[in-house]
Amino acid sequence: MVPESTPSELSSTRVSPLPDEEIVARVQAGDTALYEVLMRRYNQRLFRIARSILQNDDEAEDVIQDAYVRAYASLHQFAGRAKFSTWLAKIAVHEASSRLRKRKRMQDIPVSAHQNGHSMEEMKSSDLDPEQETLRRETVSFLEQAVDSLPSTYRPVFVLREIENMSTAETASCLDLTEETVKIRLLRARKMLRQELYARAGATSSQAFQFLGWRCDRVVRRVFNRLEASQKSGAET
Repeated sequence: MVPESTPSELSSTRVSPLPDEEIVARVQAGDTALYEVLMRRYNQRLFRIARSILQNDDEAEDVIQDAYVRAYASLHQFAGRAKFSTWLAKIAVHEASSRLRKRKRMQDIPVSAHQNGHSMEEMKSSDLDPEQETLRRETVSFLEQAVDSLPSTYRPVFVLREIENMSTAETASCLDLTEETVKIRLLRARKMLRQELYARAGATSSQAFQFLGWRCDRVVRRVFNRLEASQKSGAET
């Protein structure tokens, strides 16, 4: 069975967040339930990263599940030389890139953001009147469409730097690029976006590509189901 932290323990980590490295150490020591804290902490970031590569909500969700399972199996390899968040993001980039290569080999027709059938924004705001809420959603939608229009060479760099606010060094490490290349690609990505669109939607960029609520819960549940199944399989062999 997957070890479980008590509700009070999990609640305390949300009130006073534990450092990633401490959580990793406790998970490795057998407190597997604390892995949920890491998943909820980085679900949105990994979703944005995976989607910037795949441009498909469902595939991005599958990728972050695979990334968490792979990361859990490889926790013993995390040496702490880089931040855990960077190490985890790099796994997500690898998983998404691998899936994209498989898709291209199978010659699948890419699914655009307009064909996904899912909204990329799951947040609700009770503080805005209907007109303001409509304008906000339209602005976020315009930004998402503009980012989706960027070439695949530039899109992940833009998402990591501008939407996820990762540093140049972290972005370079995740994408296996030099810092100078990251700077150049970010500059070109900005130029590709229409200045007036970016000026209007840039202020709400932190609200783009949300991964909250039921989708976040679903990923946590599915990852734990896979981990528990893996542990049972290992115990039987």
